[in-house]
Amino acid sequence: MDNIQAERYLRAKIEACIYHPFGPDVIVFKVKNKMFATLSLGKGNEKGTDGKMAGHYCINLKCEPNEAIILRDIFPSVIPGYHMNKSNWNTVILDGSIPQGEIERMIDNSYMLVVSKMTKKDQQSLLVHL
Repeated sequence: MDNIQAERYLRAKIEACIYHPFGPDVIVFKVKNKMFATLSLGKGNEKGTDGKMAGHYCINLKCEPNEAIILRDIFPSVIPGYHMNKSNWNTVILDGSIPQGEIERMIDNSYMLVVSKMTKKDQQSLLVHL
């Protein structure tokens, strides 16, 4: 999955909106004003990433803590969330090493985790479309 496919998939989520609070280089995806993903191009100078993000687009995705660790163990291109709470967020480096279906599953999971923390009224307004 490349950045264009990822952005298209993220935008297709029910009521997904994009914002640029960190400048034009970072796209933040929210549902009902709650962030579920970010998409940006890695520059290679990101502290603590050993240059893994250099030249690759990366997605930050919310994740259950236990699953976050498992995904990091399975996929070298999944690292603790860059500039995020590392127990609840992963950074997925779009370097072609992770199957598209798995990235889509991670995106779906992030979206649903955020939706699950919303009020029942907000949840119902979204889930009626699924």
